Amino acid sequence: MTSSQIGHVERIDAITLATVGMPESVAFYEGLGFAVTYGSPSDSFVTLRSGSCFVNLWATETTDAPNNWWGRVIFYVDDVDVVHQRALDCGLKPSQEPRDAPWGERFFPISDPSGHDLSFAKRLSS
Repeated sequence: MTSSQIGHVERIDAITLATVGMPESVAFYEGLGFAVTYGSPSDSFVTLRSGSCFVNLWATETTDAPNNWWGRVIFYVDDVDVVHQRALDCGLKPSQEPRDAPWGERFFPISDPSGHDLSFAKRLSS
């Protein structure tokens, strides 16, 4: 693999949506065939899966997210640290360093110039 191929986006893995009613939102997605893989309807963050697609639900009433927060797009990449360094090298300002999350991903968040919340992630090996 050449250096220009390292750190490329492999796919959009998940979308994170703000919700004001977690139990109702979880039931809605379960009704569409999604299954909870992380959290529960009583938590402030829940991940649901259908096939290889994920929907994350974030309870806005229990987080620091602003009221106009819409959600987050998660791009899966082959090397989170390479993409983070590329962002820094281009003068971009990720809001956090890459880190390992308890739900099994290494990721870092960044906002685009319009304020859209993005995350670049890779599943941690089990």
